[in-house]
Amino acid sequence: MTQPTRTSRPSRLRRATLLLTGGALCATALVVPSMGAGAAEQPATGPETVTDPFDVLVFSKTAGFRHDSIEAGIQAITELGAEHDFTVTATEDSTLFTEENLAGYQAVVFLSTTGDVLDDTQQAAFEGYINNGGGYVGIHAAADTEYDWAWYDGLAGALFASHPHIQEATVTVEDHDHPATAHLGETWERTDEWYNYRTNPRDSARVLASLDESSYEGGTMAGDHPIAWCKEYDGGLAFYTGGGHTIESFAEPDFRQHLLGGIQYAAGQTDADCSVDDGEEPGYTPIFDGTSTEGWTQAGPGEFVLDPEEGTLTSVGGMGLFYYEAQAYENYSLLLDWRQIGDSNSGIFVGSPISDDPWDAVNLGYEIQIDDTDVPERTTGSVYTFQSADIEARDAALNPNGEWNTYELRVEGDRLRIYLNEVLINDFTHTEEGRSLAGHIGLQNHGADDTVQFRDVRVQELPPTID
Repeated sequence: MTQPTRTSRPSRLRRATLLLTGGALCATALVVPSMGAGAAEQPATGPETVTDPFDVLVFSKTAGFRHDSIEAGIQAITELGAEHDFTVTATEDSTLFTEENLAGYQAVVFLSTTGDVLDDTQQAAFEGYINNGGGYVGIHAAADTEYDWAWYDGLAGALFASHPHIQEATVTVEDHDHPATAHLGETWERTDEWYNYRTNPRDSARVLASLDESSYEGGTMAGDHPIAWCKEYDGGLAFYTGGGHTIESFAEPDFRQHLLGGIQYAAGQTDADCSVDDGEEPGYTPIFDGTSTEGWTQAGPGEFVLDPEEGTLTSVGGMGLFYYEAQAYENYSLLLDWRQIGDSNSGIFVGSPISDDPWDAVNLGYEIQIDDTDVPERTTGSVYTFQSADIEARDAALNPNGEWNTYELRVEGDRLRIYLNEVLINDFTHTEEGRSLAGHIGLQNHGADDTVQFRDVRVQELPPTID
């Protein structure tokens, strides 16, 4: 990866500078105070990183909710600077966002900023700073900032949607090559306030770590929940972590090392590949990738036509089932895209048996319906005839007829959750004797007047459920 060019400057005396807005105080200290009782004396260490002295601006202005962890965050970053040879200037004064002033920093940290914190002139100065190779670090509520500034949304990677209560969760580390995550194991157990985001940043950023939504309550991102990522953006470098709500976070050695690696990356002091992942979602295996129908079998009349140029399957005629005979699944997440053309009918079957008769799937498995004009228990998002979708949530999430939609069908034991475009629209428990959620996956071709297309069918097997 080619890093943006940065201009080195002579080393300055390492210091911590605190700027309090309103002109009340400007203090410079040569000795950095300790974190106090219970603090980590040294951060956990990953691969050795040798950097030149550099300068960081920590910006923590709030125009909405103010986190009581901000002061602990400033102190932690200041201590990291003293230990790793970078200068920290902390401020809530947005007037410092000028072209001349920002040029003095290799990275700008948005530490739990909230709301509209920069005016148009200041925004332009910050955009110019990033264009010229500057670095951005977003911590926690940096994603709860500047909702009307589309450029910032792109820089941060995703913006805040909601959060459940503070609780322990399992973080899955996806990238061990980045300095922010190189020191961590495969999983990272920690307690924080876990944000849900309005969009998934995976399409525009390299995801470094994600949340296991089964390990806590309140995740709403359909099982793919990035929580830390990095990217090259508009000439500069950007790093974001969703951690840092609690005061205690900034005393955790692993979290401090996580921040240090992110700051060093954004400041251009380390090499890291933050290009967008070009493969499938981590853990997902394609069973239809748009090029071949190997492993699939047609039961009953009709067929699905493969278009390898478009990477699609299109239903044609009859009332049949195209099912993945190559493998059965018990606990899994199924992701696929579908598009309904006109007033058409189709569905996805789970728990299908191996059979030449498509009605065996109807009688022994469950159909997740595609048909947005039918009655509630038989309309899009329903478990056909058994349970209607949450119609209000479904209607809000559903893209218009003729546009692509994404289903995630998450089967865990007797529980089936249906997500439409990352929104949970149905939570169903299987109780029917003689039926099963476990089995083969099938796509329905409903009839001659029905045209529905599918693409990117992929499966992630999940751990067995524990009774």
